[in-house]
Amino acid sequence: MTRVALIAHDEKKPDLIEFAQTHEAQLREYELIATGTTGKRLQEETDLEIERKESGPLGGDLMIGAEVAEDKLDGIVFLRDPLRAQPHEPDISALLRICDVHDVALATNHSSAEFLIEGLAD
Repeated sequence: MTRVALIAHDEKKPDLIEFAQTHEAQLREYELIATGTTGKRLQEETDLEIERKESGPLGGDLMIGAEVAEDKLDGIVFLRDPLRAQPHEPDISALLRICDVHDVALATNHSSAEFLIEGLAD
């Protein structure tokens, strides 16, 4: 089964929730994981089943990165806030790097998320 991670910085969580609601039928076809707070919000506002990891600042980004390294993920939608510094920026950089190393599809904005979800559906 296709496995996808959903992550969003605080300012982008509403955007990810809207994206998930719009694509809920397609996302139901995937095994979903998310960082803690994002996963909780998605569970509250959609009917999607989501495996929750720790919150990003508490290691959730690294936990998802470990799944990439173990070839357990097919894609990641990570709606990042490019206008705010994040206290766990080294973890975020590590996640982005491991996606590049393992050639895992990574969407960091709404447009690329649309392509990722459509591409995985093929």
